[in-house]
Amino acid sequence: MPIISNWAGRQLVDVKPSGSFAKGTANDSGTDIGLFISLHEGTTNTLKEIYTSLARTMEEAGYKARLQNVSINVKVGAYDVDLVPAKRQNSYTTDHSLYRWRADTWTKTNIDTHIAHVQRGGRIDETRILKLWRNQKGLDFPSFYLELATIEALRGHYFPSLDAAVWAALAWLRDRFASARFVDPANGSNVISDDLSQQERERISGAARRAREATNWNQIVT
Repeated sequence: MPIISNWAGRQLVDVKPSGSFAKGTANDSGTDIGLFISLHEGTTNTLKEIYTSLARTMEEAGYKARLQNVSINVKVGAYDVDLVPAKRQNSYTTDHSLYRWRADTWTKTNIDTHIAHVQRGGRIDETRILKLWRNQKGLDFPSFYLELATIEALRGHYFPSLDAAVWAALAWLRDRFASARFVDPANGSNVISDDLSQQERERISGAARRAREATNWNQIVT
């Protein structure tokens, strides 16, 4: 926090938990916490400058900064932390603009809407298991994208057990994921599924197919 506060100066509005930690979908083997860094709408730096300067500041402070799509990952002692710098759009809303590193562009989003959407989806436990599967199989599958896909895969269905629900979700990922379109619930023009190429989506579907061919759960996730 002292580094973030010094970097942001008087433009800092707020820093609060975000991502999987705030939604309840985090696992011990994943990122420990995401911090959403809200800057004042009057900040004159571009979103790219904000993103790159925070990464540079963390490096200069002795942390190894790893650039991700909208966040900067740093190791702080034993903790794995994702920093998400964003500029508030105005003082009457919690909508923010943030930089998308992979596409070298920006987007509007609202993390409060993301948190509420995932929690209302009611698939927290299924999502956590699928995140373990993703991590253990080395899949490039952004967390919010995975959360949306899990909710969609199981929407409107009742399952007698958690393993039955995860089994069904893997079938959906195998059969329908690669061609499914996902939109940011906080911004209809932000297509979340565009964050992965068709080849990357098909790799996830292929991993789900192999999971469904397994003969026991230890072959899928441990």
